[in-house]
This record gives sequence, C-alpha cells and structure tokens, in this order.
Amino acid sequence: MRTPHVVVVMGVAGTGKTTIGPLLAARLGVPYAEGDDFHPPANIAKMSAGVPLDDDDRWPWLDAIGAWAHGRAGLGGVVSSSALKRSYRDRLRAAAPGVVFVHLTGDRELIESRMGGRRGHFMPTALLDSQFATLQPLQADEAGVAVDVSGSPEEITARAVSALDGLDSSPQSPEAHLPPQ
Repeated sequence: MRTPHVVVVMGVAGTGKTTIGPLLAARLGVPYAEGDDFHPPANIAKMSAGVPLDDDDRWPWLDAIGAWAHGRAGLGGVVSSSALKRSYRDRLRAAAPGVVFVHLTGDRELIESRMGGRRGHFMPTALLDSQFATLQPLQADEAGVAVDVSGSPEEITARAVSALDGLDSSPQSPEAHLPPQ
C-alpha cells in the first residue's frame, strides 16, 4: 500500500484550484484545505483592491500552507495554492518535503472567461496578467504534473488522478516528473 501524497493544486487565478482541489481530495480519499483560507486579512484586502501581493505578503501565507502540508505527511491531503514561483514551491517543500504539485494549466482566454463568470471571489480579473507574468512552470526536478483545465471539472480531476498515478509508477528520477510541454 502506497503512502498517500500531500498534493498542492497550483496555477494562476481562475484555473479552478478551488473546484478541482476538493474533487481531487475526494477521489484520493484525503482531506482538502482551501489555500485562500490561509491568507491573512491584509492580503485579502490588498487583492480585493486590485493590488498584487509581493513576496513579503506571501511568505506567512506559504508558511501556513506548508505547516498544514507538513502535518498531513504520511496521511495525504490536498491543498490549493497558486505557488506561481519556484521560490514559493521551494518554501512549501522546505516545510513539507514530500509534497507533489498538480499544476492546472490553460490558455489565458479560457481562464479569463471562467474568472469573469465567478461571483464573490476577492481576486479580480485585472490581476490575471500579473499572475501570468509571475508564473514559473514546474521544472524537471520538481515532483509534479501539469494538467490542462479544458473540459468539465470531472474530466480535469480524472486527468489529475491519472497523472498522479503516473508519478507513482515512474522511476524516481528528475526527468520522470517533467510536466508535459
């Protein structure tokens, strides 16, 4: 029996982290934590005003997510976090070395249309360009997979589960974790 992964569902705003995360957790039989819930109120106020967060804003948030992931080591769990920069993912891995990433990817037009349709979320569509500008996709030496966000939430979740299963059966070399281009 394999040890369940602690999975960080990552990607720019609007890729469906909050939709796919709980579905993925249910399919894996592990708890889900919403990454936005780890933001301090000052971060939410800043983003709600259309101001992108800087790294100083993000460190405490990433540390809180990392602490949750560390606590789930060996038990499994799914948490959402944009984790756009390599340094952010490195910080999460420093707290929880076994985490794997599911990078939700898609073209800007699709993501913007989905963002425009959601209600009650603090992240405005205006910040999407800053998200894409900040994004550093998973590198070959990072444990994780890229999953396209076209299709229904169920289809996306099925692709994520299949991709994670592929990680479990692949050799443990950095090249085995290279996301598809």
